[in-house]
Amino acid sequence: MANKSVKRVSRPKSRAGTITLFWICVALILAPFAVMGYILYTSSRDSSKPVFGSRYAGDLDPAITTEQIGQISEAVKGIEGVESGNATMTTATLRIYADVKDDADAEYAKGKADEIYTAVSAVLNPDVYFTQADGKKMYDLEIHVYNLAENRDSDAFVYVIEEKNSAMKKPKKQVVSEPKNAKLAERLRKEAAERQAAEEAAKQEEAGEVEVGGGEELPEETEENNQEQ
Repeated sequence: MANKSVKRVSRPKSRAGTITLFWICVALILAPFAVMGYILYTSSRDSSKPVFGSRYAGDLDPAITTEQIGQISEAVKGIEGVESGNATMTTATLRIYADVKDDADAEYAKGKADEIYTAVSAVLNPDVYFTQADGKKMYDLEIHVYNLAENRDSDAFVYVIEEKNSAMKKPKKQVVSEPKNAKLAERLRKEAAERQAAEEAAKQEEAGEVEVGGGEELPEETEENNQEQ
């Protein structure tokens, strides 16, 4: 009996399965881009919103009020020898600025800083508002006293800071306008002055060369020109 050839009929692939596989591949490819786009979108949307933390949660109690800050500003302005003054609150630090007479020396400025500290203490008890208690953070205090609002490069400029943070038992003063290393400061001033003088001399020399060479060139005298004359 002769072998009959059997013709195999290939089954057509499922169209639905192919389409499903295609979309799965597309989703896997686009997924990282979709996630990145969402992150960028949410970041840009929230970039203009302030971020509020809980740095002082449970601390700064009792709180310093706006009314108390105003009272301190008025008290500082009323101190004899203070030409202008104000009090501000910045990140749990009460800062007081006082401009005194232009000819005030360091000792005078330190004395005014002490008077301002006394005026602050009359409104805010340092043991309550500027001292840690029971592991609770409290306010820091900075008193800035200076004699020149402008021309602070002058040798007569005096700047004193009296500060007390909540971890300090007593306030301390520092004359920040006086360098701790006077010899080093003098050497730096001298080097800066010499460098500035050298730069000025170089500019003047350059300006002189431009002025001399800026005119029209005169024709060279030749023997033929001399004979014509």
